[in-house]
Amino acid sequence: MRKFLFMVVGGVLLLFVLFFLYRYYYVFGSGVKAGELNLFVKKGYIMKTYEGRLIQTGYRSKQPGALQSNEFNFSVTNERVAQQLLRASGKFVELQYNEYQGALPWRGVSNFVVDSVLSIRDVNY
Repeated sequence: MRKFLFMVVGGVLLLFVLFFLYRYYYVFGSGVKAGELNLFVKKGYIMKTYEGRLIQTGYRSKQPGALQSNEFNFSVTNERVAQQLLRASGKFVELQYNEYQGALPWRGVSNFVVDSVLSIRDVNY
C-alpha cells in the first residue's frame, strides 16, 4: 500500500512540475514589435523589475480615415537591454520578444519579455 501511495504522490508531483514548466517557462511565441518607446521604468515592491510600454501606430481603426494607437506592454530581464531602453525614451525602437503563457514575479508583470533591441532611431514626424 505504501508503494502505491508513493507512486500516486510522485505522479501527481511530476504532473504539477510539468504543468508549471509548460505554463511559465515554455516560449509560446516570439516576434518583433516596433514603435515609439513611451514608458520604461524599474518598479516593484519586493522584486524590482523593468517594465515598458511601446506605442504602435498605423493599425486599422473602426472609423474610416482614422489611425488607431496600440500599446504593447512588456518586461525586460536582461540588464544590458534595460540600460539601452532607459536611454531610448521617446525614440522609435524595434524589440525582439518572447511570449510566455504566464508571468513570474522575478521576470516582470507582463507575459511578453523583451530579450534584445534590434534598432533605436529618432522619431520622424
